[in-house]
Amino acid sequence: MPTPLYPAKPRPGDRVAVLSPSLGLPGILPLPHELGLRRLREEFGLDPVEYPTTRKMGSTPQERATDIHAAFADPDIKAVISSIGGDDQITVLPHLDRHLLRANPKPFFGYSDCTNLLVFLDSLGIVGYHGGTVMVEMGRPGAMHPLTGDSLRAALFTRGAFELTPSKETHGAGGRWEEPRTFDAEPEMRPCGGWIWHNADGRSVKGASWGGNLENLSWLLMAAREIQPVAAYTGRVLSLETSEEMPSADEVYRILRNMGERGLLRRFPALLMGRARNWSFDRPLCADEGERYRQEQRKAVLRALSEYAPEALAVFDVDLGRTDPQQIIPFGGHIEVDGVSRRIVVTY
Repeated sequence: MPTPLYPAKPRPGDRVAVLSPSLGLPGILPLPHELGLRRLREEFGLDPVEYPTTRKMGSTPQERATDIHAAFADPDIKAVISSIGGDDQITVLPHLDRHLLRANPKPFFGYSDCTNLLVFLDSLGIVGYHGGTVMVEMGRPGAMHPLTGDSLRAALFTRGAFELTPSKETHGAGGRWEEPRTFDAEPEMRPCGGWIWHNADGRSVKGASWGGNLENLSWLLMAAREIQPVAAYTGRVLSLETSEEMPSADEVYRILRNMGERGLLRRFPALLMGRARNWSFDRPLCADEGERYRQEQRKAVLRALSEYAPEALAVFDVDLGRTDPQQIIPFGGHIEVDGVSRRIVVTY
């Protein structure tokens, strides 16, 4: 594996690319996208630049790869930010120019299906940033959550250590993006507990992170795309989250079991597991049902760890991935998981 490289950070006033490496959803749901662009300008002082496929539904993998190349190669672009995720970014990877991206490293922000590009950049030794999309985090109705804003601002503009903070509230129900009234008020929030620590007493783990969305990682593993020999992951911190499709506890266990059978799980001395998304328009669970869903997923993860990585330190319900608030995880960057003081410190 190449030595991890933290790309240079943008400064207020700089131009940043806004791309849709997966789904051109801004083309049919412009309200959160326009709000996110406005916040980039007004709250972060950045100048967002859109590309041909940013608002184009049905763009080809080659077209999206062309936009990625153009954004990374342009010396005036100082960061690349995804509009949102999707489900077919894996088809873009074969069209990417490894030498171009390695020669022109930029901070890339995205999650969900952007796990694909984050894993690709990690294979080149470039640190990326898991989180911070235009339509979701920056386009949040009412206002950005303060914890999200603090983390995103630190990840965009700073290079030092940043301590993550457990949230006391989390996303409940949301409004539909096609309805203007959705953006009149902040989303419904529900109280939540703090992080849940496992195998933490007297232990501290430091290492470079790897992971992303669990379902996307399973696709990458099946396709053998940008997956290194298992020894390359030794000592790294695994960070995982599940999608708004709300996979069953059985599915989560099976994916982790198969990673264990491959010899991967035991390579990671620590796991950060994002607080599971437990509400969607297809499955509008009440608070009690949603909590049961999270508990079942947690048990599934613990079962896999007990079988394949029984010594691993794990922290559950971390505010990463599909959480609101969301805190940014440096993908390939340094993380300290301190079980002694119950702290998580990332280096942006």
